[in-house]
Amino acid sequence: MGEDFAVTDSAAALARRFWELMATNDFGSVAEVLDPHVVVDWPLTRERIRGVDNFVRIQNEYPANGPWLFTIHRLFGDGPEAVSDVSVSDGVVHSRVISFFTVDGDRIAELREYWPDEYEPPDNRSHLVEPLDDSTTGS
Repeated sequence: MGEDFAVTDSAAALARRFWELMATNDFGSVAEVLDPHVVVDWPLTRERIRGVDNFVRIQNEYPANGPWLFTIHRLFGDGPEAVSDVSVSDGVVHSRVISFFTVDGDRIAELREYWPDEYEPPDNRSHLVEPLDDSTTGS
């Protein structure tokens, strides 16, 4: 991509639009910003989703306790790449996702997402740290 990179919208703008469309819970609408042959990787579960149809289907078939809510904590990009830090919740399940977007032309061509699980900090470092509250973590 390098110097020949040209986009109608910046990668950061497309990533923001992606989250806006996800927040509608009309997951088919997300196709607006995805390349038809998008590749979505979830490295923590070693899964790859190929194509818009499979991405939309996995979103529609994922079990939920209510509509999904998305809160963008940070989103920035440069050239053909953007990254976001987003909280996701259906009212019962609360998750955090770090997403790396790669844009080709005016569509998201690649998306790599890390969905880490929260865990309690080890006791062996409690004398060196202080707990974060929700206002600090953006949860």
